[in-house]
Amino acid sequence: MDQIDAHQHYWNPARGDYDWMPKEDPVLARTYGPADLAPELAAHGIGRTVLVQAAATVAETEYLLGIADATPSVAGVVGWVDFERPEDLPVLKRLAGHPKFLGVRPMIQDIPDADWMLREDVQWGFRAVVDLGLSFDALGFPAHLGNFLKILKRYPGMRVVLDHCMKPRIRAHSPGMFGPWADGMTRLARETGACLKLSGLVTEAREDWTAEDLRPYADHVLAAFGPERIMWGSDWPVCRLRGEYADWRRAAQALTSGLNTSDRAWVFGGTAAEFYRIGSPPVG
Repeated sequence: MDQIDAHQHYWNPARGDYDWMPKEDPVLARTYGPADLAPELAAHGIGRTVLVQAAATVAETEYLLGIADATPSVAGVVGWVDFERPEDLPVLKRLAGHPKFLGVRPMIQDIPDADWMLREDVQWGFRAVVDLGLSFDALGFPAHLGNFLKILKRYPGMRVVLDHCMKPRIRAHSPGMFGPWADGMTRLARETGACLKLSGLVTEAREDWTAEDLRPYADHVLAAFGPERIMWGSDWPVCRLRGEYADWRRAAQALTSGLNTSDRAWVFGGTAAEFYRIGSPPVG
């Protein structure tokens, strides 16, 4: 089975554009590069990864594409462009010409206006994603579920993957929180063609999380979307806030242990290869 980590990051805080990152955080505020992740990939038999942006700048996207050019294990890069600048369409077209540029991810979870994605001045970005055949990583919270449903139905031709199961509030688990999240995810699964990343759950859980804490959420998305629309991602190194790469990998395998071999192959590689159009790894 061609195993793919569908969501990981490399960064260097000294670059200065990771505005969300706590400057003194002992886990996050350090450089992470391919040499740091290589032992984990080897230990788990993962041949390729999707490298995802972590700064709201084109400069960081270009930095990641440089890493991708020099790193065979990076199958492609999900980058960033400024959706508030329609005049940046040529920038997106230029990036789209790079063989490892897969698509874009606006950092919607960090935008105070929950209705930002509905603004008329950002619609050019969604249209361009469709026109250029790129992918769109949807990064948000449960509060964004309704608006993402509107956008996905407005642009049915856009290839969309929902990052981190839309970050359910696992550490504060209650019927009042689980129900609206579950209903919103079910509607996205039924009414759109979006895929989903089984990623980011551990950082929404308590520090002493167990796989059973995550199970209601994993079970729900597996039932709603099905394995052929779900891809596993580590969200490394962010996952290190709650555990190491191997901890989340083992938990994900436990959460999917009820699937047959074919379905597990979709979750741990096949869906990502098909969605991101990265095909099979090169031979030789």
